[in-house]
Amino acid sequence: MSNSEFCKVERDGRLTLVTINRPEVLNSLHPPANKELAEVFDAFASDPEQWVAIITGAGDKAFSAGNDLKYQASGQPMSIPPSGFAGLTSRFDLVKPMIAAVNGIAMGGGFESPWPATSSWRARMRSLLCLSRVSASPPLPADFIVYPREIGEKRALGMILTGRRVPAAEGHALGFVNEVVKQGEAVTAAKRWAAQVLECSPMSIRASKEAVTRGLMEASVKAALENQRNYDAVRAMYRSEDFREGPLAFAQKRPPLWKGK
Repeated sequence: MSNSEFCKVERDGRLTLVTINRPEVLNSLHPPANKELAEVFDAFASDPEQWVAIITGAGDKAFSAGNDLKYQASGQPMSIPPSGFAGLTSRFDLVKPMIAAVNGIAMGGGFESPWPATSSWRARMRSLLCLSRVSASPPLPADFIVYPREIGEKRALGMILTGRRVPAAEGHALGFVNEVVKQGEAVTAAKRWAAQVLECSPMSIRASKEAVTRGLMEASVKAALENQRNYDAVRAMYRSEDFREGPLAFAQKRPPLWKGK
């Protein structure tokens, strides 16, 4: 485990667990924390030995309450790294899978931060998820772009315009939470899902994530099918040793030995 000032980073084999560590302010984030998290996820993205990441919050009350409003109100300089709030909201090029273990309230930027980069959410039963109220802090641009695409225009507007709190079970029904678990089990569930991901070729996983995320941005299904072979992670998969290892392991009736290259 490595402890930075505002987060903890644990590496277990191919898995990286990042814990936002500001429980005294419900894991809300200010510019120094955003910068630190950006550096952590830069390191994860560039590390060939790390294949899956989980992000969670310290304590049992909050995943992240979003922007640190008291810090903002103090008049200190405000800034966001190029990769966005929490080092994630503008990280659209991360093809490695990430899982959000939402262990409490996720509000404003804390609700938004996992969306662009993460592949799935695990939320504990008492989690409350909501966008920031306009009166408290201006919504971030992704509020208006990402949510309508993910859960539909009317549902997204119902959250954006009211800032209402959505329980984890409703988040599951809306489709942005993959699994709802009991209190204290969010990280355990996330690790279980990560273990299943790690059974697969990381080259195939990255190609699959890129094909989905970039495919949704194509003008049509036809365009997505025609263009996906030109996506970077897809092309890398076809050139990889893993592309040959899968069929070879099947033919030899043995577990595959993935190399991630």
